[in-house]
Amino acid sequence: MEWNEKLQKIIDYVENHLQRIEEPINIEEITKIANCSFGFFQKVFSYMNNISFSEYVRFRKMTLAGYDLKSTKMKVVDISYKYGYDSPTSFTKAFQQFHGISPTKAREDKVELNVFPKMQLTSNQKYAWRLEKKEAFQLIGKSIIISSTITSSQEQVTAFWNQCFTDGTFAQLACMDEGFPKGIFGLWEQSQNQTRYSIATISQQKVTEDFQTFEIPTNTWATFDCKGPVPSAIQQGWQYLNEEWILKYPFQHAKCPEMEWYSSGNSYSEDYFSQIWIPILEK
Repeated sequence: MEWNEKLQKIIDYVENHLQRIEEPINIEEITKIANCSFGFFQKVFSYMNNISFSEYVRFRKMTLAGYDLKSTKMKVVDISYKYGYDSPTSFTKAFQQFHGISPTKAREDKVELNVFPKMQLTSNQKYAWRLEKKEAFQLIGKSIIISSTITSSQEQVTAFWNQCFTDGTFAQLACMDEGFPKGIFGLWEQSQNQTRYSIATISQQKVTEDFQTFEIPTNTWATFDCKGPVPSAIQQGWQYLNEEWILKYPFQHAKCPEMEWYSSGNSYSEDYFSQIWIPILEK
C-alpha cells in the first residue's frame, strides 16, 4: 500500500472517530494501518502535508466544535468533553487559538469562524465562514439553462462566462455595478426540471431587453471566503461544501438561489478573493 493510500485511510479513520462514533483516536490502530511505528508515521505525515498529525487532529476538532456551537444548544462543557478535552478551560484555550474568539463569542450572529477541511491530500485550504443577514436587493444580469448533456454543468458555466467576456456582457455589468464592495454574482437556481445559472450584478438601473432582473429577498446566508485564482478556488470551495459542510451543518435551505460572488481585481492572482453564499433558514 502506497503512503498516499495509507494516509488517506488514517484520515478517514480520524474523521469517523471525531464525527460518527465520537471515541478517542487509537494510536495502535493508526500504527497498524501505517504498518510502522507511530513516531515514524508522524514524521511522514508532517513531511508530506506540511502540518503535524497532532495539529491536523486539533484543527479538525476545533472546526467541528465550531459547527456544534453554531448549530446546536450544547453546553461548552459538553462540547469540550466530546472532543477529548479534560476541562472547558483547556478546550476554550485551544478554541481561541484556532478561531481567535471564545466559544461563547462564537455563538453570536455574523461572527466569523475558521474552517480546516478534511484533508484529501491534494488540497488543505482553510475556509472562513460566517452567518450574515442581508437585506433584500436587486440583481441585473443574464441567464442560461444548464442542459443535461455529456458536458458537465461546470463546463457549461465556464463557457457562459467566456461568452459574456467576449460579447461585452461582463463589461456592461461591471459598469452598472452599484454594490459595495463591487463584484459580480453567479446564481444557481434549481427547479424540479432544470437548473438555471445567471451572471449578474447589484443595480437599480432600468433594465434593457438584453438583461433581466432578479429579486433577492431579505435572508440569512452562510458565506464562505475563497482565496486564489478562478475558477479553481470556487470549484474547490464547492467541493468542500458538498463533501463536508452541507452534510454536517443542519440548517435548512431557504428558497433563494445559491450564489457565488467575485470581487473586482485580478481573478488570476493567488490572492484573488471570492465567496460562496448558501441561503439558510434559522430556527
